[in-house]
Order: sequence, then C-alpha cells, then structure tokens
Amino acid sequence: MLPTTRGILILLLAAPILALGTWWRGMEWVGWGYALVALVLFALDWRLAGRVERFEVGRHHDTKLSLGAENAVLVSVRNRSRRGTKFTLRDEAPEAFKIETRTLEGEVPPLGKWQGTYHLQPLRRGDYQFGDLHLRWFGPLGLIQRQGRIPASEPVKVYPNLLDVRMYDLLLRKNRLQELGLRTTRMFGEGTEFERLREYLPDDEFRRINWKATARRHRPVTVQYQTERSQTVIAVLDTGRMMQAPVADIAKLDYAVNAVLFLSYVATGKGDRVGVMTFADDVGHYLAPRQGRGQFYRTLEVLYAVDAQQVEPNYRKALTYLAVKQRRRALVVIFTDLTSGLSMDSLVAQVSLLARSSLPLVVTISDPDVYAAAHQRPRDSLAVYQRAAATQILDERRVVLETLQKRGVLTLDVPANQLSLAVINRYLELKGRTLL
Repeated sequence: MLPTTRGILILLLAAPILALGTWWRGMEWVGWGYALVALVLFALDWRLAGRVERFEVGRHHDTKLSLGAENAVLVSVRNRSRRGTKFTLRDEAPEAFKIETRTLEGEVPPLGKWQGTYHLQPLRRGDYQFGDLHLRWFGPLGLIQRQGRIPASEPVKVYPNLLDVRMYDLLLRKNRLQELGLRTTRMFGEGTEFERLREYLPDDEFRRINWKATARRHRPVTVQYQTERSQTVIAVLDTGRMMQAPVADIAKLDYAVNAVLFLSYVATGKGDRVGVMTFADDVGHYLAPRQGRGQFYRTLEVLYAVDAQQVEPNYRKALTYLAVKQRRRALVVIFTDLTSGLSMDSLVAQVSLLARSSLPLVVTISDPDVYAAAHQRPRDSLAVYQRAAATQILDERRVVLETLQKRGVLTLDVPANQLSLAVINRYLELKGRTLL
C-alpha cells in the first residue's frame, strides 16, 4: 500500500492540531482523534480498493517479434468490480529491447475494459523472456494506492523483420506496392512464358499471332508472353567479423538477414527457385534452391540462429562450394562488407569467375557514420584523424566496387535502412530485363 499525495496531506494535518495542544488544553486529544479517523479512512480506502484479483490483466503481441522494427504490444485491463478506478501499469519487457515507455496510465470504468499499446524494438535476434505485469491502482477515496503482481512471464522469439513481408502482402493484394517503395518493372512481349491473348497491333510480330484464336474470333489475335517464372535466385550471406559492426544499434548482419528474407519471399511469390548459403571461414548453411512459400519458412528457420563469427570470410571456399552445388545459371546475391586486404582481392577474383556462368550481384551496406566523418569540418586534431581514416575507407570501397563493375559484376551499395527495398527493386529490374 502506498499513500497518495492527498493521503499524505490529510495525515500531515494532524501535526499542527497536536502542536496546538501546547497552548490549548485538550487539542492534543483532538489531534489524536483526527489521526485515528484518518487511519480508519485509510483502512476503509484500502479495503474498498480491492485485491488485484478484481482485475483481469493481459499482454498480447505477435508470437514472433521482428528485429529492428517497432513491434506493438497490447496490454488490457478488465475491471470485474462495480467501482471504476485510475491505475498505472508496468510491463517487465526484456531489458535488451529499446522501449519508448515501460509504464502506462489509464482509467477503467466499472465492469469495463481498458486497452493500451506501447512499442518495443529488439536489437538482436534470439530467445528472450517477458516478465510479470505490475498494476498499481487507486482506492475510491483517493487516499492510497494498492499494487499487485500479475503472473505473465512468457518466452518470446525475435526473428528477422517480418513486418515488411506482411506489408508487402497487404499492398500486393491492393495493387499498391508503390507505397512501399517498390517499382514495377514487368516487360510485356519479352520472355517465353504465356501471359495472355490480346488483339493484334500493327507493331506486333507475325510469329506471335495465334491462328486458332484468330479463326475463332474472326480477327487477328496475338500471344503476349512474360518473363519466365522458374528462374533461380541464391542469396549468399557473409557472416564474418566485419558483418557484426553495428549501424544504428543493429548489426550489419541483421540488416542483411532481413533483406535475404524479403528477397526470398518476393522471389518465391513470383515462382522463382530460391536458395540460401551462409559462410565465414567455411560454409555454414546451404539450402538448395526450391520453389514455393515453404522455402521462405525454411529460410526463416535457417537464418534465425545465424550469428557473426570473429573470422575473416573465405570467398574462395564459399564460391567454389556454390559452383559445385549450383551448376545452372542463377542470380547470386552476395551480401558482404568491403574492407581492404587479401580478402577483397579474393572476392574480386572469385566473383569474376562466377560471372562467367551466373549473374552475381554484390550487395554492401554503407555506414552513414563513416560518410559523416569523411565530410565533417575538423575542429581539432582528433577530428582531422577521423576524417582522414573515414576518407580512406570510402576510397577503398570505391576502388573495390569499380573493379567489380569493370569485370561485369553488378554492385549495390546502399544505407542500412534502404537495404531491403533496394535489393528487391534491383531483383525486379533484372527480372524485368530478362537478365536472369
């Protein structure tokens, strides 16, 4: 039980009444009587406030929280009593999460229900634990606050970001993908997969005319084709030491994992075969390319527990292994980080070899802090050193990217918060241009 401000003031009024007993005889008895009445009112307020069992408190959220996203958590308070009350609710969310607020305030009517929402942002994948809910409510006289603990401990898993996938599905059904930042790049008349029949136009090729449909309709009808749907896309994910570097509190690897999952979902939805491979100094996981939504969920389970390792990536071993496993032409999207040294020489050499049989796309995450440091106006010697180091890093990245491009390798270097959409747009562009 905790006294409210009103309760404390009422108790403090007993002090001056007792002090008056120094000058007026009998006032001390009045003071003690006042204090006794106040204590009785406190006890009555405590009794009328009821036990925590008068409330039904619950927490509701997705079974799988999304990494780096603002996940909504709904908490509800149902009042089983005929007396309404104001309250304060605190949730024991995992300490590792970024949370806008851990405390919610509200008022629940008699026999009514209150609902509130707060948001939390997980910064790492893995298993976590919610604790109990703590409720503190006022008595009807406003003199005290009672508090109680509601057992609500439960495990929760943090997966790569699934909110983008759900948003994609929603906007796809409404034909409003542009709102998500995706560009449609379908090219009619290309490819060899049947799209539809339509009336003949003067600039159509004669070989596209469907003579059976023309005979039935008594007017020229042509066949329209679309890009083949059964192509192969393989995401190759570097889990070496540089991928654990954080960007805005989240590791580069986690941004890449989110992008791989988004790519897997979109590509399987378009009928492509999608595969995944992870590697550091050795190959970690290899998921052979397959079609269907089931492949997306298999990819999700593989990437859920992937973590960065304190080793340099071995591009030669990884891409040699991939060449043995995948002999058909495919779009190979390599998510990695660019640093100087022998590893970059190996990346350039191995990806150049891969370009002879497949279509490689090297995807890297640019660090806004490095860019800001390279373009800052130095005010002291430390800032001068930071600017020089950042400029050198950017120059080395630029050299590697230009070298890859000169050898016919596609590259994509974007900020972390734009990675997933940029990868999907490039995939759609390549598919629309029938480069796969």
